[in-house]
Amino acid sequence: MPGTLYLVSTPIGNLEDLTFRAHRILQEVSVIAAEDTRHTQKLCRHYKIQTPLTSYHDFNKEEKTQVLLELLKEEKSIALVSDAGTPLISDPGYYLVTRAIAIDIAIVPVPGPSSVIAALSVAGLPTDAFTFIGFLPKKSVARTRLLQSLQEDSKTIILFETPHRMEATLLTIKEIFGDRRIAIGRELTKAHEEIIRGTAQEILLSKPSRVFKGEMTLVIQGKEKRKKRMRQEQKPEVNHRLFE
Repeated sequence: MPGTLYLVSTPIGNLEDLTFRAHRILQEVSVIAAEDTRHTQKLCRHYKIQTPLTSYHDFNKEEKTQVLLELLKEEKSIALVSDAGTPLISDPGYYLVTRAIAIDIAIVPVPGPSSVIAALSVAGLPTDAFTFIGFLPKKSVARTRLLQSLQEDSKTIILFETPHRMEATLLTIKEIFGDRRIAIGRELTKAHEEIIRGTAQEILLSKPSRVFKGEMTLVIQGKEKRKKRMRQEQKPEVNHRLFE
């Protein structure tokens, strides 16, 4: 039997968020495929995990996928991890997973931290349905078009943004979505965690000199559904003369 590919979620900030199961899997597999081995090494040192590390990222995925698949065929199990959170969610791994599926490799999720769910849970916005779009495009025109395409979406919208583009993105959100409520999860689970709530206008005016730092997850209120007006059924007029 071939080995198993484990998709292991790792902390998004606070190292205490590693699950017992994730810790055990990382110790038991033959190798850990990490987005950045230097980053993952810190986690391994903290938990005294001595499993060998190998890099797996968007720039070496084609070559490295073949290497990892050969290891799996040799009955060796592999743990795939990203720098933070759940693999494949705006992180590398899709290329490997699709090719592992094609040759019937067992793939097992080891769930855990996710900045998407963490931010949504504290945003104070509807959680029954949401649209996740990952990182916004770098170019302003593409960024604006993408946000405009979501203008009619009634679901809560979740996205990632970098600190240096945050102010420009808030201005675009203000223009497109108006006074909708938003929440920004900054440095979630870390020492300087901050949840900023309000409209884009309110956030921009609250601290004019605000410098956005760290990783950010934005949660935007969806378009409110218009209440359907109940049409009152008109009673048919009865011509009483017909019954005389």
